[in-house]
Amino acid sequence: MKRPIEHGLALVALVPLGFLAVFFVWPVVAILRLGLDEGGVLATLGTAEVWRLVGFTVAQAAGATAVAVLAGLPVAFLLARTNLPGLWLVRVIILVPFVLPSVVVGLAFRALMPAGGVWSIVLANAFFNVAVVARTVAGLWTHLDRRAEDAARALGASRLRTFTSVTLPALAPAVGSAAAVVFLFCATSFGVVLILGGARLRTLETEIYLRTVELLDLSGAAALSLLQLGAVVAALSIGAVARRRRETALRLRGQAESARRPSGGEWFVVAAALAVVGLLLVPVVSLLNRSTVDGWRALTGFGYGGSLEISGLDAIRNSLAAATDATLLAVTLGTMASVVLVSAARNRLRYVEVIDTAFMLPLGVSAVTVGFGYLITLDLLPGDLRTSPVLVPLAQAIVVTPLVIRIMLPVLRSIDERLRQAAASLGAGPWRVWWEVDVPMAGRSLLTAAAFGYVVALGEFGATSFLARPDTATLPVAIARLISRPGELNNQMAYAACTLLVLVTIAVVALIEFGPRRVSVGEF
Repeated sequence: MKRPIEHGLALVALVPLGFLAVFFVWPVVAILRLGLDEGGVLATLGTAEVWRLVGFTVAQAAGATAVAVLAGLPVAFLLARTNLPGLWLVRVIILVPFVLPSVVVGLAFRALMPAGGVWSIVLANAFFNVAVVARTVAGLWTHLDRRAEDAARALGASRLRTFTSVTLPALAPAVGSAAAVVFLFCATSFGVVLILGGARLRTLETEIYLRTVELLDLSGAAALSLLQLGAVVAALSIGAVARRRRETALRLRGQAESARRPSGGEWFVVAAALAVVGLLLVPVVSLLNRSTVDGWRALTGFGYGGSLEISGLDAIRNSLAAATDATLLAVTLGTMASVVLVSAARNRLRYVEVIDTAFMLPLGVSAVTVGFGYLITLDLLPGDLRTSPVLVPLAQAIVVTPLVIRIMLPVLRSIDERLRQAAASLGAGPWRVWWEVDVPMAGRSLLTAAAFGYVVALGEFGATSFLARPDTATLPVAIARLISRPGELNNQMAYAACTLLVLVTIAVVALIEFGPRRVSVGEF
């Protein structure tokens, strides 16, 4: 019986794995090979400048991760242990920064901290990732048995001692999982460092961009890409181990504990959480305040006087079209990959974790490496995709697909196996079981994944900035071009475009939260 199952899963897996091979592995290997063939990799890695870049990349990512964890823990308590009114609004507010385009966040923090610097980069990256910590940790915290904490308190332990000795060790799998993913996101941050760091502060990601686009140093870019790829694989491996521990802890904890009103010292934690939520609003409000009527008029083409090659409306249309195509493709591939991973794990097939990690790699590999790889490989495919308008949606789908998988996997894994067995006992085949049991129960999560993927694709900047032509520029690319050019009208147009992306993001996040079934997008 196991052999037909393996064959069926292999056929389904061929589609997402084939897409990953052609549109991710092949371009990345091609650019690395091109750089290696030119030589100089060892010389690049042996320079003090490169290791200063590595040091700064690791330091700012570690700092941002620490800030995100410290800020996210009180919010996780608020979401998991309290039943205060308005928690839906808290969920919306903390999720908005995570799906905002990096160029928008960079511009928001540049408005708040015009001098830039290390702290602006650290705070901006932490601003992005508070939601990952809060929602991942809250998912486990909800299931913790309060009796252990009550016992520690009865034995005379203070609230702080109870948290550090009882609660925090129990939350360690979720904290470790969230921290690994946040570190990965911060270490590969592109738009934020590009805008706030300028020429003074560079990470591996921005240095790869500089060497590829401006210096044409393919050998040096390849060396840095190899270094970054090794770090990404390590972070993903650590995250996978922590994620398995968190899922095991969730299974052992059983049903969720009911939320209750805070008492005593817990109000200090609630106050800290609300302070974090308030601080998350500051960059967004600051950005909205910089938007002007003149900027909106210029962006929409009325009284246009900016320096874009296309109108703002055309950039908006390009963004919407590319995001729609990328989302449809990513949801299809992500759903197929999730079904394969769940079925393979259920049947105890080998290499499940290897395949899972492979699907996550696009989250950490330099978008510049992928984009440049497209330009030197895709001419070998029929139709020369390098000049095709589908190039940007393909690149965006590579980024969105792992996020769809991470949303869909926990839901598919949580479906009671007895339901499948009952359907099979009534004569349904494997595909009929999947259609009748899995699809209805995971349907709402699929809609959530589609909405979440759409807003991420809408704001994707890394690969799109490299691949979009002047006449096919998306809104984030247009924003980056506007702020790099002199003139007050260009700045006003950039802030108007950022405001538009913020409003769209808030609307989509609100739809996700008001859906029939809430799904944590912190399941990374």
